[in-house]
Amino acid sequence: MTAPNDRIDGGGVPVPTTPAGASSTAPAEYPPASPAGRGMFGNQGTGDVSGFGGLVRPRRAIEDSPRPYGGYFDEVRDALEEAYPAFADAIEKVVVDRGELTLHVRPERIAEVCQVMRDDLALRFELCSSVSGVDYLGADARRLHVVYQLTSMTYRRTVRLEAAVSAEDPHLPSVTSVYPTADWQEREAYDMFGIVFDGHPNLTRILMPDDWEGHPQRKDYPLGGVPVEYKGAEIPPPDRRRSYQ
Repeated sequence: MTAPNDRIDGGGVPVPTTPAGASSTAPAEYPPASPAGRGMFGNQGTGDVSGFGGLVRPRRAIEDSPRPYGGYFDEVRDALEEAYPAFADAIEKVVVDRGELTLHVRPERIAEVCQVMRDDLALRFELCSSVSGVDYLGADARRLHVVYQLTSMTYRRTVRLEAAVSAEDPHLPSVTSVYPTADWQEREAYDMFGIVFDGHPNLTRILMPDDWEGHPQRKDYPLGGVPVEYKGAEIPPPDRRRSYQ
């Protein structure tokens, strides 16, 4: 059988060819700028072996949802607006999508909003169960988003807070003084995305070595990899097989 990377010449003899997208300049390279939402891994040629190279995801603008939202969402917004005088300045937009409520918060106000969400008797979001990072490279000038999942055990409700910062100035206040559970989660977001949580008691890497360079879950971070030996044959890391470009 002819290998996938071989072509057939005029005499019917397979001739090895260099696959489009392959690179001899490993280790890993930064992917070129490409429109967000197309393919995977920033692929521009045949380097994407995932089968999703032709995937195109439509890009939607995230806008304020019209009221009424439905369910308890209106009550949560009204309670926060009443308890927090700086609501209009702090809350950029309120989005209801797929049955979930998200409050987009100015990054410098995130700790204040969390304090009110926890302490106000009409809100009582006592638990921060998750702090995670997202990189919207190419889709948002403030590409690094921090997502906080809050739960009210009193009222059995959930709400998401989201704050966006730029890669050039990835700073926002830590919420560990409000939610101690955010301690290691903020460290992970710092480690993986390079988001700096000002006021964190010990903002150091938690997954990667202390001297590691870069932040592995940013979308412009090179793939890299570790060689694996299998039955005497070495399987190279992804960046040495194809550049995924």
